[in-house]
Amino acid sequence: MQSSFDTTLIHGGATTDPHTGAVNTPIFQTSTYAQDELGKHNGYEYSRTKNPTRDGIESLIAECEGGKYGFAFASGMAALGTILSLFKSGDSIIISQNVYGGTFRILDKVFKNFGITYKITDTRDLDTLNAAITPEVKAVLIESPANPLLSVTPLAKVAELCRQKGVLSIVDNTFMTPYLQQPLRLGIDIVVHSATKYLGGHSDLVAGLVVVDDEGLAERIGFLQNSIGGVLAPFDSFLLIRGMKTLGLRMQRHCENALFLAEALSEHKAVEKVYYPGLQSDSEYEVQSSQARGGGGMLSFILKPEYDYRIFFKSTRIIVLAESLGGVESLLCHPASMTHASIPKDLRESMGIAENLIRLSVGVEYSKDLLEDIHQAIEKSRV
Repeated sequence: MQSSFDTTLIHGGATTDPHTGAVNTPIFQTSTYAQDELGKHNGYEYSRTKNPTRDGIESLIAECEGGKYGFAFASGMAALGTILSLFKSGDSIIISQNVYGGTFRILDKVFKNFGITYKITDTRDLDTLNAAITPEVKAVLIESPANPLLSVTPLAKVAELCRQKGVLSIVDNTFMTPYLQQPLRLGIDIVVHSATKYLGGHSDLVAGLVVVDDEGLAERIGFLQNSIGGVLAPFDSFLLIRGMKTLGLRMQRHCENALFLAEALSEHKAVEKVYYPGLQSDSEYEVQSSQARGGGGMLSFILKPEYDYRIFFKSTRIIVLAESLGGVESLLCHPASMTHASIPKDLRESMGIAENLIRLSVGVEYSKDLLEDIHQAIEKSRV
């Protein structure tokens, strides 16, 4: 009988030590391993290549995403950079509109130097996407829901289009986690996570994860992981396994709180617009509901002109102004100057990322305390 997802989080992957019976994966804090003789070892030679603690998190995320092969990296950007290294000069990558600024930056400032180009396309529109997949395009890289406007791409339809065109489909599943959305089961080729966020869940580690189902693709990624070497350390692998054990519990509360705040903000006299695909009134709700189990813990909103967003940001008492997302604590972000500052202003604005856009990572605090904090900060921001 297939385990439920919550049970998989606790007991999945190679997360119990077969030698001692330890219920928690030991931290194998070693760089190298003794070999019996020339050419004979116990499966481990050097920790950049393979480490038992890293094996634990890699097998766990693979099982959670419904894939066969997992890879753990020192950060989400290390994971993405390794995936982009699958491509060569002359190749082009299609990216969704309003992706994370770091994704845009690594393509625009790093891989462009190696002759790998990119196109920004509304991946929600299949006709537009189909027309954009010209011969030099080798992959479509999607965030769904996208950062920070929470736009939703129909993943199964994009996966089918990519198969027809012979290009790879890649999904950044950071916002949803496999608890809410499993892109591989929808036909996507590669799933990437910034595990720093919800998977770790406690704002105490930096990590990246990749999952695939295809053996040939896994061999290529494994070669790049070892060659480039941006692997996750044993201690952080241990922390990430520990964090994922409570992912189900946390995501339930994140989603409940986010929906509560989104509904309240959508009725607030000071709020011009709310972006949250878990709202039935949201234009993205239907597609989101067809491929995910909830709206997630992220929402964005815009205050009306008579409210100064700068004052709002410095007026909250519980909610913290900080980079990142997905921790147990609620975090505010100003995308234009923080997560998306690397995107030129005119391009940001064309994507819909306005100067007065506020992004909120909703934590697991008592929801009414969060709403009260937002209300008092809004009142202080009235000009």
